[in-house]
Amino acid sequence: MRRAVILGIGGVAGAAAFALGLGGWRTRNRSQSGADLLPLPFADMSFSLTDQRGNMVRPEDWIGRPTMVFFGFTWCPDVCPTTLSDISGWLEELGTDADRLNVAMITVDPERDTTEVLGDYLSHFDPRIIGLTGTLEEIERAASGFRARFEKLARDDDYTMNHTAGVFLFRSDGGFASIIDYHEDRRFAVPKIRRAIG
Repeated sequence: MRRAVILGIGGVAGAAAFALGLGGWRTRNRSQSGADLLPLPFADMSFSLTDQRGNMVRPEDWIGRPTMVFFGFTWCPDVCPTTLSDISGWLEELGTDADRLNVAMITVDPERDTTEVLGDYLSHFDPRIIGLTGTLEEIERAASGFRARFEKLARDDDYTMNHTAGVFLFRSDGGFASIIDYHEDRRFAVPKIRRAIG
């Protein structure tokens, strides 16, 4: 079962996560300006999460290095493992420049994604990717700063998560640089990362 999750076999929940990701949930509200929909700079965010090694991570810790952040969860059937595989490929293509980046996946499923679960899951991808978990309140606070959305959906005797599916890029000063859409071609994704690195 877990192997199928890692390999990205499945579809219904993943398709829903994508549809409600950048497509459905990044639709502009008429009462909001464009600036209201952009992620805040790290200096204006406030959250405290724990990585798979037990280290506390706050947004200010990322200032000084370009940063790439993705919201996902370990039981995601296809969007998350696909995106993490893409990120691993981008890091490989960047060569030594990739070592200059902070790279993180913030779980939207803290009920199941403990630090141990995240550590096991992320061991299948590039080792520079850290996983972050915490209380639901802290994850909601982080998502709010990124302007990301997620929700829990009941499914038979279980549940799945819908979530924003893009990868957020920030410059070393902590300011928002760009977003890489789900399944964006590597020819466009890697130059966006290089621009964020500067």
